[in-house]
Amino acid sequence: MKNKIRFSLLALLYIIGVKAQESGVAMQSIMGGQVKVSNLNVARNDDKLFVSMQLDFSALHLKSNHELLLTPTIMADEDTLQLKSILVAGRNRYYLHQRNDGKSVDYALYRAGSTNAVEYQTLVTYQEWMGLAQLSLQEDLCGCHNILLDNSESPLLALDLQPEVYQPMFVYEPPKREAVKLRAVTGQAFIDFPVSQTVIYEDYRNNPRELQKIIATIDVVKNDPDVRITAMSFKGHASPESPYSNNTRLAKGRTEALKKYVQRLYSFSDTLITTSYEPEDWAGLRAYVEQSGLEHKQEILAIIDSSREPDNKEWVLKKSYPEEYRFLLQNCYPALRHSDYRIEYIVRPYNNLEEARRVMKEAPGKLSLQEMYMVANSYEPGSEEYNDVFETMGRLYPNDPVANLNAANAAMGRGDLVGAKKYLTKAGEGGQAYYARGVLAGLEGDYPAAKAYFRKAQELGIAEAEGSLRSIEELEKKTTNLGK
Repeated sequence: MKNKIRFSLLALLYIIGVKAQESGVAMQSIMGGQVKVSNLNVARNDDKLFVSMQLDFSALHLKSNHELLLTPTIMADEDTLQLKSILVAGRNRYYLHQRNDGKSVDYALYRAGSTNAVEYQTLVTYQEWMGLAQLSLQEDLCGCHNILLDNSESPLLALDLQPEVYQPMFVYEPPKREAVKLRAVTGQAFIDFPVSQTVIYEDYRNNPRELQKIIATIDVVKNDPDVRITAMSFKGHASPESPYSNNTRLAKGRTEALKKYVQRLYSFSDTLITTSYEPEDWAGLRAYVEQSGLEHKQEILAIIDSSREPDNKEWVLKKSYPEEYRFLLQNCYPALRHSDYRIEYIVRPYNNLEEARRVMKEAPGKLSLQEMYMVANSYEPGSEEYNDVFETMGRLYPNDPVANLNAANAAMGRGDLVGAKKYLTKAGEGGQAYYARGVLAGLEGDYPAAKAYFRKAQELGIAEAEGSLRSIEELEKKTTNLGK
């Protein structure tokens, strides 16, 4: 009958939910060998925990007025749960309990000497803290008048009942060597000129601040001993409110004036600096209108996008929507008069690891992807420093597939699956990218997608894909079987 009860409880686990891990041991002794525990088994489903064991009392000798209380207990840190107890009593104590105990007792009563083996089983609600808990047996030996003669605790089983999850292997891709580390810094200045003039007055309106922006940018690059400036360019823009021909003269002349101003300060060669100009910044005007709340925004955009000549566009805009035109003239047009600048330079290589690590902390943009990869691999894989380097690579090289692939791996390593997914959209279509997408799918529990990605990675020659595919298939099989 007891075997039937045990079978029913185990069957119940399968009926009410997916049975997860099961832990068990063969046989062990407690109470100095007087009690043997065998067939110990612990199983869980989503919200139930089943504990069963066989207790052999054939070697236990108790005086007539003594009793032994055995209490299976689950413990983890500060959490404890006592399960249903077993009370084995000598002759007198056994009959005393039979006469006096009510039906609400929380233990099963057995008489010493007349009971050799007991099948124990209980079903309780599973709690998350039990996943890595310890199952022990508390032993309390009592004499007459319930005097505690001895108490001890015997560990029975270290539980490992957490759901089995995919354990990925990450494959990072070494970046290719950058033969020449060409870099560039850009900026925008709003230099004021008197009406219709092309001469720069350093103290005019906001010019001290705007000119200083350009000077500061140049100085940062020029004064860096690891850098050599290779080119500099300026592009001037004017606003559309004057005739196009006059705006052409102003944009061109003012850009040349800025070039001469910089040459005078730094003695750069004439060939180092190039200039260009945009007589009227209609693109900037359109962007401003697009983001505005103007009443006739769509009609104004239609005029801007039309094939009319620039002067005619401006005339139609001014005539058709005078209020909006005045608003744009005051709030938008000043920002359309700007000078864009770009400084290109070459950074020397860093082959020394310690030097590269220093630059990584101070100015990571000066490192190539290959140099950053060298720095990353000098740290413990998965460490904060290790992951930070790969994240920086993805941030500084947002369009590079290798940088995004490695940043995705680092993100998955620290549990950031959302960030990893964003990086993988720009990781390209290489074998490593498909492998990483398989890892992400596995971590998300999408095993069919993971298998498809790993098979594709296999076709593209990624050796690690075979083992990862096998791991996913085994995990999927276990999950499927446990759910039956």
